[in-house]
Amino acid sequence: MKRIESISHVINILKKEVKRFKEPIVTQYARKKDPFKVLISCILSLRTRDEVTKGASKRLFSKADTPKKILKLKTKEIERLIYPVGFYKTKAERLKTICQDLLNNYAGEVPNSEEELLKLKGVGRKTMNIVLTYAFNNPKGLAIDVHCHRIPNRLGWVKTKTPEQTEYELRRILPKKYYRAFNDIFVTFGQNICVPISPFCSKCPIRKYCPKIGVSKHR
Repeated sequence: MKRIESISHVINILKKEVKRFKEPIVTQYARKKDPFKVLISCILSLRTRDEVTKGASKRLFSKADTPKKILKLKTKEIERLIYPVGFYKTKAERLKTICQDLLNNYAGEVPNSEEELLKLKGVGRKTMNIVLTYAFNNPKGLAIDVHCHRIPNRLGWVKTKTPEQTEYELRRILPKKYYRAFNDIFVTFGQNICVPISPFCSKCPIRKYCPKIGVSKHR
């Protein structure tokens, strides 16, 4: 089986497999087609478990769901609402900075270009790609987080050290038709089966295609 055909085959298997698990929280907000909520929930999700992100996003948006409303909140109030997300104090400050930038430079709207999104403080390539992919349905968006980085390395598709390197390498070999779904599929799979430590290889639907690169112990 040729490499691209093999990659497509594995992705199609996983696409069916992950349907039995919960969607990532950012995807749930994406279904509401609100770029601002996608952006903010993604910022909150960095280095934070999905259930914690979900609770924090819900509390924050119940109080303030636009840049203007968030800026009316005191930083301590934002901290209280988003706790216990990782680095909640830093994120509270960052949210206010982003909201101010949106009002000053984009009339309160989330920009829909790679260049402009990356100008926002705290927005890296993962967040930028998630916003482009899910909020604006941009076919060029390829969001890569730690799961999307770890699993292709385990599968031997890439040999990279950072999610950013993985993004660029995957753009060379991954059929574009999978760009939008890639993050959803691999985040869900990485949270439930191909976990960081001791992955559940015994119940993995693609185990026969996986050389388990870098896996020293599995279940």
